[in-house]
Amino acid sequence: MDGDLARQLPSIDQVARATHNERARQRFVSSLRKRVMVDMPQHLRAAYENVVLRDFKRQKKRAPRDGREIRQAMLSNPYFRAWSTLRYVAQEMTWWSVQPQVERNVQQVNAVARAVAAQPGLGSLQLDSTLAIPRDVSVMDIHLMPGCFHTEYVPQDAAPGAIYFHGTHVFSAGLKLRVKGGGVGRSIAEWLRIRFPQLQPQRILDVGTTEGGNLMPYLDVYRDAEGHGIDVGAPMLRFGHALARARGYNIHFAQMDARRMTYPDNHFDLVVSSFFLHEQSAASNRAILREVYRVLRPGGFMVHMELPPAEECDPYYNFYLDWDAYYNNEPHYAGFRTSSPLAECARAGFKPERSFKTRIPNYTTVSDAEFAAVARGEKPAPAHGNGASWFIFGGAK
Repeated sequence: MDGDLARQLPSIDQVARATHNERARQRFVSSLRKRVMVDMPQHLRAAYENVVLRDFKRQKKRAPRDGREIRQAMLSNPYFRAWSTLRYVAQEMTWWSVQPQVERNVQQVNAVARAVAAQPGLGSLQLDSTLAIPRDVSVMDIHLMPGCFHTEYVPQDAAPGAIYFHGTHVFSAGLKLRVKGGGVGRSIAEWLRIRFPQLQPQRILDVGTTEGGNLMPYLDVYRDAEGHGIDVGAPMLRFGHALARARGYNIHFAQMDARRMTYPDNHFDLVVSSFFLHEQSAASNRAILREVYRVLRPGGFMVHMELPPAEECDPYYNFYLDWDAYYNNEPHYAGFRTSSPLAECARAGFKPERSFKTRIPNYTTVSDAEFAAVARGEKPAPAHGNGASWFIFGGAK
């Protein structure tokens, strides 16, 4: 992008600034989430083991078989009800805490997004006003985010992208392991760099990219690569395009249904996603994985970060993880976790011997030596939870 034009426009993430009181509220929400997600779970587990499990065994003469049985037994427990209420309210407050600063500056946010889209420069933005929003997205506010990812309140709206961007920072700020850098994208990219040094991608596609936040770290590791990000939410893409341009990333954003991509066959060297597939139905996911296989070049890699499958977790952790399926507008969450990642890879066309599933550490919460040892398979990753490690699966075409 021309230097003079770049200096005329502020970075879109700096346009909607919070007031002193708004920042105080956001810090409170981050602290509340930390309390709910880090401090209280140990007491929740104690309530289960000391009260609920004891009563269940007395009545059924056995232990619960799965997370669903544990959930049914926990529904009347006062600690679970209090914890669940606090978690739900904290999730809502995450978005409520950033809405005032975005709504107060909505005209400026949208003006910057429009101006960036109109200027020549790095990357591109392609929108499709005729695209039908998939029902998995359109019928509910996923993550309790008002309007979800796709709703536009004014023409050429980028403000929902700003709410998502600022809200996710509040969401993660109280989790110590997530604020030190790294994150999903950087962790996977570094794992790939060590585990598969022969992979030197020229084109990387992020499916369900939202504002591109998890795509940008891949381009920090693979600096010669061209980034592509698709999503059905136009506001996310408008915000993401302006953000990527301001930060100097060469990313091409496109409004597209991942079940029916318009890219040619064998087009990408690496296709990734983060926190995406569990929001889709089983039928949608199978269509998406088939499309990913189609657009991958021979020798290219697919890697998805997701929740660990139920088969790899004990019944209590399955109960704990599946909270989102019942209370966070993620109805496919629990069902997705009952599927077999490797079986779904095979169904999409990946050969079993070229598919994988594993946990990797969050990149900057461990030493380089420990991360490399995990990547080489010399030691296990930390336990899953609160960003300490990520579960990934995928395959090579």
